[in-house]
Amino acid sequence: MKNIVILISGRGSNMEAVVRAAQREGWPARVAAVISNKPDAKGLAFAEAHGIPTAVVVSKEYPDRASFDAALQREIDRFAPDLVVLAGFMRILTAPFVAHYAGRMLNIHPSLLPAFPGLDTHKKALEAGVPEHGATVHFVTAELDHGPMVAQARVPVLPGDTEDTLAARVLAEEHKLYPYAVRLFVEDRLSIEQGDVRIAQFA
Repeated sequence: MKNIVILISGRGSNMEAVVRAAQREGWPARVAAVISNKPDAKGLAFAEAHGIPTAVVVSKEYPDRASFDAALQREIDRFAPDLVVLAGFMRILTAPFVAHYAGRMLNIHPSLLPAFPGLDTHKKALEAGVPEHGATVHFVTAELDHGPMVAQARVPVLPGDTEDTLAARVLAEEHKLYPYAVRLFVEDRLSIEQGDVRIAQFA
C-alpha cells in the first residue's frame, strides 16, 4: 500500500478527483495527507470530511523559499510518502526540495507542454491562436514545467472561446487525466529511461 501526499493551495479540485478515484477504483494506495501553504485553502475541508489528515505550512511565515521548503519537506516526510502530488500548489520549489522527491513527485500543468509553461496558459493559448489546448502530467524537476511527461489530454479551442470557457474545458479533462497518471505510478507502471517516461502495459 503506497502513501500519497497531496499539496494544494486552493480548492483542490484535482486533489478531490484523485481522492475519489483512489476510493472508487480500489488503488493499492491511500492518500496519507493533504498539505496546504494557505490555512484558508478550501480543499482542506474536503480532505477532513473524507478522514484524510491535513496540515498547513504557511509560506508567509518563512523568510525565504529555502526555509519554507525545508519546513514543508519535514511535514511531508512525517507521512512517509511514496508519491507527492502537486494539485494546484502555487509555489516554485527549490532544487534541493525537488531533488529530495526526484522520481516520486508529479504535477499537472494546464497546457500541452512544452507549450506555454508558467502562468496564464489559457490566455497564451488564445493569443497564439492554437487549434487545441489541454493539460500535461509530468514528473517534477528543478526546471519549471519541464519534467518528463507522463500523459496529456487535449481539447479543441473553439470559436468564441474565452479564458474561462477554455479553462473549464481543460479542467474537466484534468480531473480524468490526473487520477489516471497517479494510478499508473501507484501500480508501478511508470519508469523514466533517458529522460522519457515509459508506461508498462498490463499482461
